Amino acid sequence: MADPAHIHRTELAARIGEKLGVSPWHTVTQDEVNRFADATGDHQWIHVEPERARTSPFGGTVAHGFLTLSLSVALLDQTLVVDGCSTVINYGLNRVRFPSIVPVGSDIRLHVELTGVEEQRDSSLQATYALTFEVKGSEKPGCVAESLLRYYP
Repeated sequence: MADPAHIHRTELAARIGEKLGVSPWHTVTQDEVNRFADATGDHQWIHVEPERARTSPFGGTVAHGFLTLSLSVALLDQTLVVDGCSTVINYGLNRVRFPSIVPVGSDIRLHVELTGVEEQRDSSLQATYALTFEVKGSEKPGCVAESLLRYYP
């Protein structure tokens, strides 16, 4: 696995518009989907009943959309490290879409583009990232999202 790119927080603004990296591949497992279902209470059969899901239009179980989105934390950490920060917080999301299913057993990876940086009153920098979750073998991404992170000095 390649080391994540390192960018100092003071250099972020100069990198707006750049594709900053691609995460390693991550295989979405049934165990991961089941644990997510337990954590969220979303036990819809299309996610957690492999036998029944074989009869669905998807031919098997699929990951929750929010599971895919939640993987952005780990996959982003494997792609990019912003140095010169005491604290990093997830400030939220502006837009999220799930253009394609993520079948259990699929390999996914995260493409990261920096689309904006704004200095905040509290001396933090708010970075806006375009996140695209590629699903190996699929023409459409499993998720696209605009994510906001705040970096504190």
